[in-house]
Amino acid sequence: MQKITPESDNIYAAAAALLKAARKAMALTGAGISVGSGIPDFRSPGGLWTVFSPEEYATVEVFRRDPAKAWELFRAMGKVLVGKRANAAHHALAEIERQGWLQGVVTQNIDSLHQQAGSRMVFEIHGDHRHLHCLQCGEIVPIVPDHFQSADIPRCTRCGYPLKPNVVLFGEAVRDLDAIHACIADCEVLLVIGTSGQVYPAAALPTLVRQRGGRILEFNREPALHAVTGRDDFLFQGDVLDTLPAFAAACRRA
Repeated sequence: MQKITPESDNIYAAAAALLKAARKAMALTGAGISVGSGIPDFRSPGGLWTVFSPEEYATVEVFRRDPAKAWELFRAMGKVLVGKRANAAHHALAEIERQGWLQGVVTQNIDSLHQQAGSRMVFEIHGDHRHLHCLQCGEIVPIVPDHFQSADIPRCTRCGYPLKPNVVLFGEAVRDLDAIHACIADCEVLLVIGTSGQVYPAAALPTLVRQRGGRILEFNREPALHAVTGRDDFLFQGDVLDTLPAFAAACRRA
């Protein structure tokens, strides 16, 4: 793997040329791309999982058994996400897609900042926090601020069952996995951005791309993909607020 430094303009250009020559390129993003928007990684010190144990608050079984308890987490989550804006890394990725060099984004995030930045083909593998979902009848409705400010549990207007944010709880199936695998099947370049590569099934996607001869461009503060990357791949190590816009600029020049 070739490590990228801010001074490595020729390597930025080589990676940009690789992306632009690919018949299909995709991106996989994690919490690291949204840290610059003021959304801390839930698993980091001070993150939500250090305050609310996932096993105690974030399983589908807990929600079905005690929705009021689960909503303690959901309200805290809503307060973390409300009002956040897409940052330079989100906008850089949207620009790369807009130019036709990227065919889609698979995100582990629930903040919908990719769409806010202008990305059009976004697979939200862990769901989204823009809507509420009824586990009883399947109804999906938009979230409003009152849902996070009121102590009342919102209920489905169709069947009366308690609603939960349209996010994937532990014990639920992830979203769009078949469509994601179909897109990844012929992906020649995968941009891996701001993810630890430890949460499955998303963490398996770089391996699938490499097994089929694809190349990896990793954008992370610290390398996360030692086991799946090869000498022909690229590591852009540093803050994605710097490296991803620099890469987008290199794509414009290449």
